[in-house]
Formats: sequence, structure tokens, C-alpha cells
Amino acid sequence: MEVRHPVHPEDAKRYTTEELRNRFLIQGLFQPNKVTMVYSHVDRMIAGGIIPVKETELKVEEGMGVDYFLERRELGVINIGNAGKVIVDGKEYALNSTDGLYVGKGAKKIVFCSVDASKPAKFYLNSAPAHMTYPTVKIERKDITPRHLGSIESSNDRNIYQYIVPGGVASCQLVMGMTALEPGNMWNSMPCHTHERRAEIYLYFNLPEDSIVFHYMGEPTETRHIVMKNEEAVISPSWSIHSGVGTHNYTFIWGMAGENQTFDDMDAVAMTDMK
Repeated sequence: MEVRHPVHPEDAKRYTTEELRNRFLIQGLFQPNKVTMVYSHVDRMIAGGIIPVKETELKVEEGMGVDYFLERRELGVINIGNAGKVIVDGKEYALNSTDGLYVGKGAKKIVFCSVDASKPAKFYLNSAPAHMTYPTVKIERKDITPRHLGSIESSNDRNIYQYIVPGGVASCQLVMGMTALEPGNMWNSMPCHTHERRAEIYLYFNLPEDSIVFHYMGEPTETRHIVMKNEEAVISPSWSIHSGVGTHNYTFIWGMAGENQTFDDMDAVAMTDMK
């Protein structure tokens, strides 16, 4: 598991393109039969991925200081591949594409499987520290009423699917969901915002291989960008904006952890103040 340390905004202003990418961009998450993870010291979030051609178990990594992965953590899982299964302490949860699963603190054995090894599942993971146990819950996207935002005139017509949120699937601090842009729309999270109380991680997917997303980050008056490709993730510290524009429409998964879980607790930035 790779470890990423926090970055001060004053330092980020001086980073080269390569330094920005090394600190914030997460690549190569989806590998066959291997849970690939990045541990961020920003709110101690973990982002991970797995393509389980054969059964693959989520195991504790060196340096976590616990006996099993969810001893002091909770987990959110969303399948962005073909049909798969997650087995939590012997109980099986079938996840079709875009279905999710919340796994509460204390679950000891988590195994990922594909229904058809020739058409494997592809699981994306977010994990955050937890102080109590909430029930493990399967989440089907078809059962989520999307929150519609934006317009075609602003090139940001999109639907937000809230998977793990207060009032829905309960968690200690992890908040997780998915935003899908309609065809012909390329912008997300604009007008942009920060939220000093929570860090966030984006995973961009459903992006054609010959397309890219320009992900904008940094303080609102010191913006930078990172060029991202399909199935890459990016860490957004609490001081940073997090928005993007693609050369094609796309979908992204957002995961947050921090001081609160209030989805609309955002520090909006006026377009006239951006630099």
C-alpha cells in the first residue's frame, strides 16, 4: 500500500507538473487479483481497486497497526465493472455494475469475486476510520433517486447518486456517491467550492481511452490542473477546489471523510474570484 503525506497549500503553489501528479494523482488502481491501495494521511482515507478474476481477499497492510482491515475502519465499495460478489464474513452480496456496498467496522473477512472470470467485476474502494459499527448494507443504483444539477447551457447537466449519506445508508464519517454527466456535458463541480471540514477523492471512469479530463485543484486564487485518464483517481485536500472538464462526458465517484457528513456544507467560490 502506497502512503501519501499531507501537502501544505503554500508548497503546492510551487510544484511542477510531475510533483503535483506524484502527490495527488492515483494511477493503476485496477489490477487482476490484487487489491491496490493508496493511504492518504489527509483524513486517513484509503482509496483502492481490484479486478477479481479469481477470489481475492482484502487483507490488512503493513503499517496499519491493526489485526484486520476493518478493525477500526469502515468501507465503501462500488462496482464499475461486470457482475461481481463481495463476501463479508461468509455473507454474499451480489453487485451488478454501479451497485455499491457499505461494510461496517468490525467485519473480519472481505472477499471479492466475479460472476464470470472472463468478464470480471471491477471494485472501487474507499475507507475511513470508524468509531462504531453500522450495519453492512447493499446499495443498488436503480433504487437511488438522483439529484439533478446543472444544465446543457452550462455544459454540466448531471445526476448525482448518493450512496452513503446521512438519512440513507448510515456510516461513521464516510460519505460516498456517484455523479454521471449527460452526453454532451463535460464540466463537474462548477461553480466550484472547497470544504475545509472534509477531504475528498474523485475516481473518473466511463471515459473513452482516447479522452482526458483536466482536473482543477488548488486554492481558488492559485488554481492548478492535473491531466487525468480513464479510471484514475485524485486526492483533494480540504483547502483545494475539485472540479474538472473532459474532452467527453464521463462519470465519477466521490468519497469524503472528515469533520462532518453534511453534503451541502461547502464553501462556495464565486467565478469572479477564481484565478
